[in-house]
Formats: sequence, C-alpha cells, structure tokens
Amino acid sequence: MRREELGGLRQLPDDVSAADWIVAAVRNFDHTVGSLVPPVFEAYARVLHPAARREDSGDGGAGGAGLEVEVSWAQVAAANGRQAHAGMEWVAITGSWSYRHGESQPGIWDGEPREGSLPAAQGEALVAVLARFTTRAEDCFFAVWEGYGSLALAPVAATVPMPQREMLLVSGPLSQAGWASMETAAWEQSPSLWWPADRAWCVATDVDLMSTYVGGSRACIDAVLAAPGLEAWEVPDGQGVTWDSDGVNPVPPRPE
Repeated sequence: MRREELGGLRQLPDDVSAADWIVAAVRNFDHTVGSLVPPVFEAYARVLHPAARREDSGDGGAGGAGLEVEVSWAQVAAANGRQAHAGMEWVAITGSWSYRHGESQPGIWDGEPREGSLPAAQGEALVAVLARFTTRAEDCFFAVWEGYGSLALAPVAATVPMPQREMLLVSGPLSQAGWASMETAAWEQSPSLWWPADRAWCVATDVDLMSTYVGGSRACIDAVLAAPGLEAWEVPDGQGVTWDSDGVNPVPPRPE
C-alpha cells in the first residue's frame, strides 16, 4: 500500500509546547535509544525495518516480474552465519558496508531495509498495537526531520528544537500514522517522531537508521514484541544505535 501525502495529519499546532517534555528528556544525542525516545518509560522495543527479496510469481509473465517478499534480519543473520540479537546491526549481520546501500545478496535479499522511514506495513501493524495503549488516539502529534528535501509541511509548520534534529510538527488521529507520508514526492517518508497527547508511548525513527524505537509501559512493549508483522526486540534505553553497536557479531572495518 502506498502512503498518501499527509493523509489526515493536516492540523498545524500554533506552538510546539506539546513536544517540550521530549526535548527536555532525551539525552543530547549520545547515540543511545534514550537520545531518540525519552528515557522515562518502563520498557523499550526496537522494530527492525525488513529487507526485501524478489521472487518469480510463477505465472509465466514476461521478464519474470514477480513478488517482493519481506526478509527479516534474523533470516539474513542466519544466512550469513551471524547471530540474531537485539543489538544486531545491518553491516555486522551482512559482513560488509557495501550492503548498506545499493549492493545485495542474491537469494537472500535484493533490497536493503529502509533507512530513516518506517515502512507502511510495519507502521500499520505498530499503530494497531499502540492504539490499545492510549486514551487519546484521536489527539496525537507527528514530527518529521526538517532536512528532508520534499516535505509537504515546509515552510508552514512550527519547528520542534530536538537536539541536532530539528523537526516540523503536525497533529491528527493515530489512525493516520501508519500510512500517511510526510513528503510531497513519490518517495514515502514516515514521521520521525510521534506520540499521543497523554504521553503513554513515543515512537522514533532517526534519519540514519534502519530501525524504529518505541518507549511505553511494560504491557505496551510486550504487545509490540508479540505483534504479528513486526520483527521487534526489547532493548534498554542505554542500548547504542550506531552502526558499530553490535557487540556480538564482528563489525567490518569502514571503507576508506
């Protein structure tokens, strides 16, 4: 399913005070989960963006155009003799920095995970879970990093002064978050940060990362971890989020 531009997220708050608690609480970009999601919750989950593999549809169509299927990080790790765990990083489970952008491992995956944007299918699955853990599902806030090139919000939305990642803010119902795109171009862009007015949980997808982080109550995070359609792992708020944060699998040296 393609995301529609903004969807129902069309309300422009007069100010950004609804985000003050997040700006005040996040660590000053210390490259941990707590620098993306406020370290004020009982528990946290990491939702991994899937890779994709093209498969022949088997219908004899011209050119062999086929289906695109999701490939989990656990599957990629197993295929490369690596260990799947909560802190695994893409370059470590594939074994090369060249697989971060452009190159693929035929037979395992053809397209790397989306970087900086939660895919629509995972967004919808996450919304279905989070709706059960807020009393303000019709009153949510959605912010997106202002550095993206084709934002539908620029230059009319107010700016949230997140550390090193200033964001533009809109509000609307949670039901729109899973499929609305923040960009005007064909490229799909999920919100970078979203939360309900009762602050029951918070979701963050950083521009440089292939995963999304969620903070919430113990029951909320347990539900995220168990949700179908999500490859999710529990992480502490002090878990590193950088490419060299994998403490189990060998991280290849960066190319010169």
